[in-house]
Amino acid sequence: MWIVFRKELGQYFNSPLAYLIMAGFLFLTGLWFNSDLTFSVGTKAPDPALIPFNLSFFMVFLAPVLTMRLFAEETREGTLELLLTAPVRERDIVLGKFLSAWCFFSILLLITLIYQGILISISRPDLGHTIAAYLGIWLYGGATLGVGLLFSALTENQVLAAFLSTSVLAFLWLGDLAGAIVANIDLARVIREITLQGHFSDSFAYGLMRVEDVVYFAGVIAITLFLTMRVVESRRWR
Repeated sequence: MWIVFRKELGQYFNSPLAYLIMAGFLFLTGLWFNSDLTFSVGTKAPDPALIPFNLSFFMVFLAPVLTMRLFAEETREGTLELLLTAPVRERDIVLGKFLSAWCFFSILLLITLIYQGILISISRPDLGHTIAAYLGIWLYGGATLGVGLLFSALTENQVLAAFLSTSVLAFLWLGDLAGAIVANIDLARVIREITLQGHFSDSFAYGLMRVEDVVYFAGVIAITLFLTMRVVESRRWR
């Protein structure tokens, strides 16, 4: 697992695409931070959870980009079959690839702590709110990356993998809005409980850490990784 992790993480930093992603990521987060800071002058305190909250939507598109090549590229080039003939378990392959993507996302997230340092230097933000929001978006990101990894394993076409995972993630994000407009209260509650936003926007984003939300994101990660392992295992026997 460690060898796969190092190889895949190195692939991110050996590719110009990774640096373009980082540049675009920091450009967007910088715009969000600067806009909120400018708007807050003389009107309200800056929102310490602004970047994590906006990232909850941005991950619908970022997660597929970070994961689409992990299995699809190896399947298309035939290197996955070679890897499966080696004395390595499917679990190690899947976890190594997933952790490399999650680590890259974590690095991006850590860079945005620069903005929190700026807030601390000019105001007194609620650090508990900040920690909860960042922990929430870190778990949220892991769940979206798990979904992206699953679809990368299901196809050898990177574009198709990105499209399918984006579609599912958009549904899981928009499902929160659907739950707000459904007339049947019980149905609306069920819809909201299965969405990503339903376990982030009303808890972590407001500085609240609830066990059920942590369990939800951990469950999504566990389920998607388990399914990915089964998909990879099926390729071994083809």
